[in-house]
Amino acid sequence: MKFHHSSSWLVLFATLSWYNGMASVEGCTVFIAGKDATVDGSVLVSHSNDGDFTTDPRLVKIPPADYPPDTLRPVYFSPEEYPRYVGTDRNAPEYYPKSDQSSFVPIGHIPQVAHTYSYLEQTYGAINEKQVAIGESTCSGVFGAVPLGHPDGTALLSIDELTHIAMERADSARMAVQLMGELAEQYGFYGAGSFEGTSESLGVTDPNEAYIFHILPDPTGKSAIWAAQRVPNDHFAILANIFVIREVDPADTEKFLVSRSVHEVAMEKGWWSPEDGKLLDFTGIYSDGESSHKFYNGRRMWRAYNLVAPSLQLPYEYEDLKIASPYPVSLKPEVLLSVTDFTTMHRDTYQGTQFDLSAEGNLAGGPFGNPDRNHEATNEAQVGGNWERSIGLYRTSDSYVCQSSSDPAFQALGGLIYFGPASALGTIYTPFFVNIEDIPSSFRSPHHSKFDRTSMFWAAVYVHNVSNLKRSYAIQDVRESQNTMEDASLALVENLKQSLEKYQTVGKAIAKANLRVNETPATATTTTVSTELFLKHAQKAILQNAADCTASLWSLSDEIIFKYASGYVNEPSHMSVSVGYPKWWLEVSAFLIYSKGYFVCV
Repeated sequence: MKFHHSSSWLVLFATLSWYNGMASVEGCTVFIAGKDATVDGSVLVSHSNDGDFTTDPRLVKIPPADYPPDTLRPVYFSPEEYPRYVGTDRNAPEYYPKSDQSSFVPIGHIPQVAHTYSYLEQTYGAINEKQVAIGESTCSGVFGAVPLGHPDGTALLSIDELTHIAMERADSARMAVQLMGELAEQYGFYGAGSFEGTSESLGVTDPNEAYIFHILPDPTGKSAIWAAQRVPNDHFAILANIFVIREVDPADTEKFLVSRSVHEVAMEKGWWSPEDGKLLDFTGIYSDGESSHKFYNGRRMWRAYNLVAPSLQLPYEYEDLKIASPYPVSLKPEVLLSVTDFTTMHRDTYQGTQFDLSAEGNLAGGPFGNPDRNHEATNEAQVGGNWERSIGLYRTSDSYVCQSSSDPAFQALGGLIYFGPASALGTIYTPFFVNIEDIPSSFRSPHHSKFDRTSMFWAAVYVHNVSNLKRSYAIQDVRESQNTMEDASLALVENLKQSLEKYQTVGKAIAKANLRVNETPATATTTTVSTELFLKHAQKAILQNAADCTASLWSLSDEIIFKYASGYVNEPSHMSVSVGYPKWWLEVSAFLIYSKGYFVCV
C-alpha cells in the first residue's frame, strides 16, 4: 500500500472564498459505547461542540411532519455560527425570522419523504424519536469541495444537513449511515473548509448498535467517499478529529458499509491496488493527518483509552498518527461505562498525568491551576509553538451525551440527551427526552452575543470564568455542585423508568372505563392512555429539573464570588482568610527579589 500526503485539496482551499464568512467547529470530541460496554445496557454517544463564541449553542426540538407527494425538501448552506438557521421550514418557532433577520435561501432541494420524525438538534442532529443518535468530529481529508451557491460550488450537502436528514428519516443507526452516504454520493458533500474541516467523522447509534462513519468529498467535488465500521457491542471508541477506520473489508457487510468510490478513487490515484494483497487502509489513504499540530488529536485518544483500559498502557507518543496507528479503532473497557463516565471524560484536562494543565508547577496555569489555554493570536503566532490540547475546553459552545435503550420507558420518552451548554468545565449536564413538547427557553433561546441571566449557557460561562480566579480552590465547589445536580438528574431518570409501570396500571383502568363498543381495542387504547399520562408526568419533572439546574449554576457563581473575593477565602463566620500563593509559584515569581531589606507599612 502506498501512503501519501496529498496537497490536492490545499490547492482547492486557496479558492474557497466562501469559507471566510463561515465559522468552523474546531476540534470536537466524540465518545461511543456499545450496549454491552455500559452499566445498564444502553448505547451511548457524545459530542463536544468546540467552536468558540461564534457557534450557535441552542438546543432545539424539531417536530414531526407529514408531506404530500412530490414535495421537495430544501437544503441550506450550513454557516455553523449563530444563527445556524432562520426560516419556517422546520416548524420550530425558535428559528422563525426575528425583526432583524431574513429567512435563509435554499442552495438546492432533494425529494421529501411522506413523514419525518421529531428530533433534538444543536449544530448537528443529536437524537430522534427512534433513538437514533449522532456525535460529530471534524477531520482532515485529502479532498475538498465548495458548496452550491458559492463561486465554483459543486456540492449540496454538509455534515450538518446530512445529520438533520438522518434524524428526519432513519429509524436505525445502520439506516442513518446508509442514507447519509448515499445522499452524499448523489448530491455531493462539502466540509467546513479549514485544515480540520474538509472531512467528517460521526458516531451513529441506536438502542442496539453503534457505528463510526467517515466521509469526505470525492476528487470531482460532486460526490463523496465514505465508509462506516460497526463498533462491537462490548467496545468503547473515541473520535478526535482524525479518521480511525483502518483496513476496510467490503465483503464483511456486517462490519463494514462503504461506497464504491473508496476503492475506485484509490485505484485511480495509484494509492492502492487489489494486487497489493492487502485491504485498503481508509485512514492511511484519505486522512490528511493531525489537525493544528502533533498530538492535537492523538493525545485525546490516548487519554480516553487509558481512562477506560489503563492496563493496556497505550503510548502517549508516536511518530505519525496517520501512518503509525498507535491506537485501536475501538477497545473493550475494563469496567462498564455510564453517562457519568462520559461527562467526566468531557471535563478531562489530563488530571494526574504529565500533561496535566492544572498541575502544580505548570507555569502556564498560573498559581491556581487554570487549565484554559487561550486561542492563538498575534503574539503566539510570532513566538511559535502550541499548547497541549485537552478534552475539556474553555471554548466549547455545548456538549452532550445521548442515551438510547430498549427499556420501555426510553421507547416512550424517545431517548435521552444530557445537554451541557458552554464549557463542560463549568456546565451541568441536564437531561431532556425527545418526546418532550419543547425545550425550555433557558436552553433553546440564548444568543451568546448578549449576556442573559435567564440563559443556562451564560450561567455555565459565568461559573467557569469566576472559578478560574482561584481555580484550585473553587473547582472543589464547582465539582460538588455538578455532582449534586447531575446525580439528582440521574436519579430522576431512574425514577421515571420505574414510574412507567404505575402509569400503565392507571392507563388500563381509564381505558377500561372509557372503552365503547366501536372504539379501538382495549390494548391499543391502554397503551395510548398510559403513554400520554407518563409523558405528562415526565415532562413536568424534567422541566422542573432543568429550572433547578439553571438556578443552581447562577447561585453557584454568586457563592464563588463571595467565597473567594479579592484573593481571600471567605466564610460567613470567618471572613478575609489569607491563603497566599503556592510555594512553587512564589519560587519562580518575583517574590524572592523582595525577601530582604524591604519594609512594609501596615
